[in-house]
Amino acid sequence: MEGDDAVEFRLLGAVAVTTGSGELPLGPAKRRSLLAALLLRPNTTVPLDQLIDALWPEGPPARARTVAQGHVSRLRALLAQGGADMWGVRLVTRGDAYVLEMPESLLDAHRFDELVRLAHAQRSPDDAAALLREALALWHGPALVGVATAGPLRVAADGLEEARISAVEHLARTYGEFGEHARAASLLHAEAVAHPMRESLAAALMRALYRSGRQSDAIDQYHRTRTLLADELGVDPGAALREAYGEILAGCQAPAPAPDPARSEPVPVPAPAIDPAPRADGPDLLPRPPRGFVGRDRELAAITAAARREHAVVVVTGPAGVGKSAATLHWAHAARPHYDGVLFADLHGFDDEAGGDPGAPDTADVLREFLIALGVAPRELPDTPGALAAAYRFRTEDRRLLVVLDNARTAAQVRPLLPAGRGSAALVTSRLRLDGLAVSELARTVDMGVLDGPASAALLAAATGAEERLAAEPAAAARLAALCAGLPLALRVVAARINARPRWPLAPLAEELADEQRRLALLDVDDTGVAAALRLTLLALPADARALFGRLGDLPGPDLDRYAAAALTGTSPGDAATALDRLAAAHLVTERAPGRYGMHDLVRLYARGPARDDAPPSSETHGDPGEPLVRLLDHYVRTALRATTVAEPDDRPCCVLPADVRPDLGGPPLPDRAAALGWFTAQRENLAAAAGAAHAAGHDDRAWRLVVLQWPSVVSYVRDDWMPLLEQGVAAAVRLCDPDAEARIRALCGWVLTEEGRLAQALEHLERAPALAARAGDPSSEATALVNLAVALDRGGAAGPEPLAHLTRAADLARAAGDVLTELLALEHRARRLLALGDHPAVLACTERGLALPGVAAEGLAPLRQTLLRVSRGAALLGTGRAEEARTCLRRAYEDAVRQGFEDGIQRAEAQLTRADSQTATRR
Repeated sequence: MEGDDAVEFRLLGAVAVTTGSGELPLGPAKRRSLLAALLLRPNTTVPLDQLIDALWPEGPPARARTVAQGHVSRLRALLAQGGADMWGVRLVTRGDAYVLEMPESLLDAHRFDELVRLAHAQRSPDDAAALLREALALWHGPALVGVATAGPLRVAADGLEEARISAVEHLARTYGEFGEHARAASLLHAEAVAHPMRESLAAALMRALYRSGRQSDAIDQYHRTRTLLADELGVDPGAALREAYGEILAGCQAPAPAPDPARSEPVPVPAPAIDPAPRADGPDLLPRPPRGFVGRDRELAAITAAARREHAVVVVTGPAGVGKSAATLHWAHAARPHYDGVLFADLHGFDDEAGGDPGAPDTADVLREFLIALGVAPRELPDTPGALAAAYRFRTEDRRLLVVLDNARTAAQVRPLLPAGRGSAALVTSRLRLDGLAVSELARTVDMGVLDGPASAALLAAATGAEERLAAEPAAAARLAALCAGLPLALRVVAARINARPRWPLAPLAEELADEQRRLALLDVDDTGVAAALRLTLLALPADARALFGRLGDLPGPDLDRYAAAALTGTSPGDAATALDRLAAAHLVTERAPGRYGMHDLVRLYARGPARDDAPPSSETHGDPGEPLVRLLDHYVRTALRATTVAEPDDRPCCVLPADVRPDLGGPPLPDRAAALGWFTAQRENLAAAAGAAHAAGHDDRAWRLVVLQWPSVVSYVRDDWMPLLEQGVAAAVRLCDPDAEARIRALCGWVLTEEGRLAQALEHLERAPALAARAGDPSSEATALVNLAVALDRGGAAGPEPLAHLTRAADLARAAGDVLTELLALEHRARRLLALGDHPAVLACTERGLALPGVAAEGLAPLRQTLLRVSRGAALLGTGRAEEARTCLRRAYEDAVRQGFEDGIQRAEAQLTRADSQTATRR
């Protein structure tokens, strides 16, 4: 990447496009599948038929080409909105095919291949290992997540996974060259669990286990693999597995090679930059290393890099139960030989007794313990906290100490305990970010996220010690790991439940855990578990953050911004932003894109739970529990109405605010059309979820508005799978018995279905919409419905006068209502219909009337409609033999379309200009 704002395309994990502003909202799986198919062949022309095969491996529907082209159009718009063109990325149409032009360095799969290729070319094992670790760090889960699960994309995903496993095997061989056999075994074990029948992995793991002194484990691995191959495939072990087994049996006749403790670190540890050598007799207060530790190579490497600095302070932060302490202790044990000594203290920042005021606890007891460990006799300890801190600074000034401060809640707790030596390092773990340490101590932060799928499976296997049991039910084991959502604490609790039921199959345990009503209860054991950890985190937060958290469990949609948070809590956006920032600092929400926050699945379940003792008193406790939802719905309705007005300022509003709308607490700035359409794009999933929640709660007056107000986005990206949302709007309008609402929604449904080629379904809506609008007494709405009905009939090949009659009626209705834009729409379609009938004089009259409408020419209203009217007029002039007038009209239409970037207008004008040239050549 050439800069922080560069575009990045990801295939190694969930298919995604990220920019400096966050991840682009790619939308449905079909669009992600199309992007993946193009990214797998960058800078190569991909025929549309091949893209259709990738999108519908089970066989394409009748409208596959239209839908695929719609996804191409939407993807092109998303890339443009994300600034991809600044980095040389363009989605280009070439006939009946497409090519994604891009620098391949922006694609993670390309960088992975390059790093692996460079690793193979290295003579130095150190350099090769560094390149391979960098390559494997590009993976964020199984390849091509979120795309079609069969067909060409499945084949491609399997190929990428094969390349990843080969890189893992290469890295393990490189570790073996160092003599780091324990490290190689740890790396290979997770892969062997995920791919139990890959014999090359099993053979490499057997050799690594044996060479690290674990010959019985190596032999056990052989027998497990042999049994699995026989049971699943009915085959014997291949040559690679047999050879590894033979080598181990032969080697067992002599003493097995002992593990090299100096070379068994999980990652390279910082080599101190100052002499003398570490003191062998220094203090060591570290607890035992964590059991069953797996993965975390990226985080451990980040700790290593941060700890190399002088006076290093490293804050390892992350949500409750994510494994901060385990990773920190794992690293500290590996780094111990490089320091004069290690001090450790659990600051109990989130224990029950710490749940009151968030002030710093007394550190005097910790300082006394540290000074005694550093050789100060108990009787010589100072009495006051200040004197204890001064003595600690003096005792640590000439030492290289590693100080581990676990479970801190405030920066004030930590500062007196930081060692004074410039070669020392302090590792601090906390559920909060502790930004104060970054300011005062230049601390570096290492974020600890949840585990990916393979690492979750590996931790579950390590924590249970029941690899055979897990391998016997791979689907149930994978489901158990997935339901824990990558949270190590949850995985360990599940492992405890598995071990407590040694004769139970795993499938019933997975079924229990799948029940959202019981999941958190099942993820608690005694006073330890996910809910207990989250409770203690919340107790450390102010009341405003806890109040907002209590509203987030029922939040419709995947995320929210400060304006939606303000609506939920009835506060100002500024106060809501403060509460969101506090929740983010405690890792109870995650800032997934700038200003937009989402929740981990298990955290959302906890927030949805019944009344909790961490919830503060609320003024709404005895009021309407649905009031926060209504405020949120009204916020979305109000902002959508404003966005529609900004995006289409010349159009009349399609609805007004509900009569009992809640007060406006503030909304996002929408300065121009691009910002308004961008808001619709970013909020699409939230608006759909809000409409569904409104309908489910009986707020149909809000539900239909949330649907119909998205019409600018619907019209701009009409082939973008809008029907599920629109059908929700129809249901809400019907239940509300509101003919105006029903007419508008059905007209929009009919337009979308027409564009999708589903004409019979379109007519079911469009034949009812005009009468509904007439009953509501809205001539503009009736005119729009009639235009859409005429277009659908025309697309269906209706040969009679009916379409033209509908368009004439629509133009008259709009003119009577003074609705210039709707009249212009009707006249443009009427001109097209007349042109198809060959009535050129009527076309000229129709287009003249349209271009002379008030404000059309003078104020530039509806420029796209004007362009299409001029194309029809030029064609009619050609039909009456007025070639020069036709060329003048068509050239203006073409120039206007080019200036507007209006592709349909460009194509129509070009076609008529070509026709004019052909007529001239024929006359000559």
